[in-house]
Amino acid sequence: MKPVIAIDGPAGAGKSTIARMLAERLGLLYVDSGAMYRGLAWAALRAGLRPEDEAALAALCRDLTISLEPVPGARPAVLVNGERIRDNLRTPEITDYASRIATYPAVRDCLVAGQRRLAEQGGVVMEGRDIQTVVWPQAEVKIFLTASEGERAHRRWLEMKAADDNLSEEQVRREIAERDRRDATRATAPLRPAPDAVTIDTDRLTIAQVVEAALSAVRKRLGNL
Repeated sequence: MKPVIAIDGPAGAGKSTIARMLAERLGLLYVDSGAMYRGLAWAALRAGLRPEDEAALAALCRDLTISLEPVPGARPAVLVNGERIRDNLRTPEITDYASRIATYPAVRDCLVAGQRRLAEQGGVVMEGRDIQTVVWPQAEVKIFLTASEGERAHRRWLEMKAADDNLSEEQVRREIAERDRRDATRATAPLRPAPDAVTIDTDRLTIAQVVEAALSAVRKRLGNL
């Protein structure tokens, strides 16, 4: 069976870009596990649920089938009860909502099951925040991407400002800091590298250099795929 490559790290570290490019270079499928939390956030907002209502959110998650459809060279499509969501799932509202509900153990348990089904098939580069520690700790290669808070906020601001001219870099920095706090302190699956993960600090590296560093980590573990 083809391997599973797990890439974790904080918001803005470059996980999505690097995972997509790495998957393309290796001929594997790219899976963004965070898209499932965004899919649930979309469904919860449509249902009028408050992000503080943990019980209702867990019940909604159990009633829904949230799945990912891998798309070669692109973000996976998110399906809710078999229907592909065509709305923008990366708006600030959905991003913040998804970050909040990801702290709930019942929500994580609900969505991790679907992520594991994707990993079981093998042949994927899966990125998220707990892939190598919770979702699939038996991944053949584990990579943890990181960068300074300021650098990550700047990257995310550049990514988001095209859709919102009023968004300030300082606002994005505050949001990044809050997401970092939630990810690091949640009781279930806090963000951290696995003991056997290769950590790559992307602060002063180009995208091409990060991809090469990730490829080097893969080859050291698996040879040439």
